[in-house]
Amino acid sequence: MPVLVGTSGWQYPHWRGRFYPERLSASRWLEHYAQRFQAVEVNSAFYRLPEASTCEDWAARTPEDFVMAVKMSRFLTHMRRLREPAEPVARFLDRVRHLGSKLGPVLLQLPPRMKADAGRLAAALDCFPRCVRVAVEPRDASWFTDEISELLSAHDAALCIADSPWFKPPFRRTATWAYLRFHAGRATPSPCYGGAALRAAAERLAAAWGPGADAYVFFNNDGAGCAVRDAIVFARAAERAGLSATRVPPRREVRVG
Repeated sequence: MPVLVGTSGWQYPHWRGRFYPERLSASRWLEHYAQRFQAVEVNSAFYRLPEASTCEDWAARTPEDFVMAVKMSRFLTHMRRLREPAEPVARFLDRVRHLGSKLGPVLLQLPPRMKADAGRLAAALDCFPRCVRVAVEPRDASWFTDEISELLSAHDAALCIADSPWFKPPFRRTATWAYLRFHAGRATPSPCYGGAALRAAAERLAAAWGPGADAYVFFNNDGAGCAVRDAIVFARAAERAGLSATRVPPRREVRVG
């Protein structure tokens, strides 16, 4: 599988005129996006689980090769803090299974300052069937230990490599596949990334996983249209680093600022 590149969500009103044509109805934005990218991360599921009918609708409106990574509900990660995971995970999976073959990885983003708890994490990971890939994005340094890495490896779960100016986890491989998130760069206009930073990230991905990299890369820096532009730049950098990236739109279709 190639490196699947996309953005964290597609329903951003401020992308009108930057990525979406001015006259295009918002009800057609998913189709426009999916014709230009092969993957998206559904961030909205963190706040509210999509209905089964919504997942079926998304699947029907996108191409056969489209992949949707989905962020786990905050009910499990932030309210229960991974305690008693069986029911929340089962409810979540009962909804997203309606994406069918288009269901990609599930992202568990943990709360800031939540300290490492191998027991809770193991119990949560055990609730997912092996056919569902899980990425874990801790936001406290206590999680970056050999014990947690070994736990993730035992489940073939990816330590999410998340980049932001505020918190940077180690670039550590824990699974046969990779999951990268870009939250905010330091270039102009904010929160865009500079080309050098994206080239360096693509080269690190290639070095850690090799030319057959099986990776998901999403840009969460939606402000000013940066995410769309940066996804394009990263895909081109990945190709130059010897990786195979999925489709991205022509640069001329995107305006930032």
